[in-house]
Amino acid sequence: MDSAVQLQHEVVALIPALRRFARRFHRNENDVDDLVQETLTRALASIHLFKPGTQLKSWLFTIMRNSFLSQYQRNKRFVFGLDDIIEKSRVAPSQEWIIRGKELQTAFRDLPDNLHEAMKMVFLDGENYEDVARKCNCALGTVKSRVSRGRMHLAKALGDGVSNAASI
Repeated sequence: MDSAVQLQHEVVALIPALRRFARRFHRNENDVDDLVQETLTRALASIHLFKPGTQLKSWLFTIMRNSFLSQYQRNKRFVFGLDDIIEKSRVAPSQEWIIRGKELQTAFRDLPDNLHEAMKMVFLDGENYEDVARKCNCALGTVKSRVSRGRMHLAKALGDGVSNAASI
C-alpha cells in the first residue's frame, strides 16, 4: 500500500482521539464536529508536509489547536447576535426621558390619596392585592378598582393616549 494512503488510514483511525481532544475546546457537539472536520481538512490538504517518523497524533492535535485559536481570534473581531449589538449601542438616557420621568413623578404625586396609596403599595412596594386590601381595611375589589382608576389617571395626566392599555 502506498505510504500516503497508509497515512490517510492512520489519520482516519485517530478521529475518535481528535473528537475527545476537541471537547476540551467546545462543549457543543456541533462545534466539536466542526473543529474535527476543519482539522481533518487541513491535515489532509497538508499531508505531504508530515514528516515520517514523527508522531502523527501530535501533528493532528497541533493542527486542531491552531485551527481553534485562529477561529477564536476571528470571532473576537466580529460581533455576533442582536444582543451584542444592542448592548454596544446603549446610550445614557436622553433629556427627554428625564423630563418624562419627572412628569410621571408629578402625576403620581398628584393622584387622589386613596388611589395614590393603592398604587404605591402595589407598584412601588410590590405588595399583592390581598395584602393591600388587608392593610387598607377594604375589599379586594376596591383595591383592584383603585389601582385601575390610578392607571387611568396617570395615562390621562401624561397624555399618552394609553387609556385602553391602562385599563387592562
